[in-house]
Amino acid sequence: MTYGQLNSLTRTVRTFLRSAGIGAQDRVAIVLPNGPEMAAAFVTVAQSATTAPLNPAYKEDEFAFYLADLKARAIILEAGYDGPARAAAARFDLTVLELTATEPAGTFTLSTNVTGTAVDTVPTADDVGLILHTSGTTSRPKIVPLLQSNIAASARHISASLALTPADRCMNVMPLFHIHGLIAAVSSSLAAGGSVWCAPGFDALKFFGWMEDAQPTWYTAVPTMHQAILARAGRNAETIAKVPLRFLRSSSASLPGPVMEALADTFKAPVIEGYGMTEAAHQMASNPLGAGKQKPGSVGIEAGPLVRVAHEVENRLVAGVGEIVISGPNVTPGYEGNPEANEKNFFEAENRRWFRTGDQGEFDAEGYLTLTGRLKEIINRGGEKISPLEVDGVLSAHPAVAQVVTFAIPHDKLGEDVGAAVVLKEGHTATDRDIRDFASAQLAAFKVPRKILILDDIPKGATGKLQRIGLAEKLGLV
Repeated sequence: MTYGQLNSLTRTVRTFLRSAGIGAQDRVAIVLPNGPEMAAAFVTVAQSATTAPLNPAYKEDEFAFYLADLKARAIILEAGYDGPARAAAARFDLTVLELTATEPAGTFTLSTNVTGTAVDTVPTADDVGLILHTSGTTSRPKIVPLLQSNIAASARHISASLALTPADRCMNVMPLFHIHGLIAAVSSSLAAGGSVWCAPGFDALKFFGWMEDAQPTWYTAVPTMHQAILARAGRNAETIAKVPLRFLRSSSASLPGPVMEALADTFKAPVIEGYGMTEAAHQMASNPLGAGKQKPGSVGIEAGPLVRVAHEVENRLVAGVGEIVISGPNVTPGYEGNPEANEKNFFEAENRRWFRTGDQGEFDAEGYLTLTGRLKEIINRGGEKISPLEVDGVLSAHPAVAQVVTFAIPHDKLGEDVGAAVVLKEGHTATDRDIRDFASAQLAAFKVPRKILILDDIPKGATGKLQRIGLAEKLGLV
């Protein structure tokens, strides 16, 4: 699809939405599989209304919760789809817009049996363009409204960090109901006049075949995806040589240093680790481009908003280790309908409004930010505070370890102790004792995992991220 065709599709979509009674401030849920039509639906609808992409894997009650919570006016579904999202939409008598894919990639038509009229205004910079929910691992998911200006600012920040040009092509393997894929892959590419090749989802078995088809200059993924790609890289050396990448990007979870180094060595390209979250319309910090400028274990330098360290309880900025806070044009104005969360997560200092990320970390002398973990995930072993990320970094350097996640396990006397779930590399063997001995040589005794589980697979969230909170329960350790 050319930019001219995308522009034409945008005008067609706006006319259609207005004729269905959907105005600039109305909220349109989008439930589509990953692919070019999902990307184009997001981009075109967001220029005429508020988009709310939802995970197609939800069950009916989950769809019902999110549709009610975000106050959706309409929902976009594939023509002929008769699954749980349609059943949930029927509960609220939502306007159903049916999408039929056409040619070329990303083009589609919409149809509905609803007619109406809406004022044909264009959303302003201060209107909400995208609504997403936080993951809600420990509480009810919070509604994050992102303004049109937030999305545009973040897309430009990412485009500038990666020096994107019209010659760049991103191969998107990230889900398009998540901020990472929507902004880092799709929106930043369009901001630079580049192109995007949209996969139907992540599949390590198909990844290198897609590379040959797509001829990308870069891709962005979460660490678990990079690790799965690395596991198959050896037998796909020819493709890697044939389709040279300008860089690889990793975000949404900390990338272990040894994995960053293995990726850079395998693809002969810099690995740019970024730091993002939904409330920031994705990117906050990024490792710089250029040979030798990336620091394994660091999420880079501030790359868009101002990034500072604050006291974890008091509303003031501090030096050294503390809670990471941000302020800038890409930051959400606040959670919707949740004054308690806004009171807790936003504060004023030094004539700016700061958002508390919930992450702990510090800057080094060169301005590179290192995260020590989510404040909620820091393990408190009898008063000794342990960063799961530090333990991850050590264990992932073991030659037999492909994937690791360190987490808290309950302890009757200490309150919490250290546990780790490990997946071994294909063809490698190691016992839990081998891995503990390896860790003992590099970590203080209180940081060494008391329990190491060697698994075939570690439970992940919907976006492929490893989740520490609640893992002990999922693995039957509670």
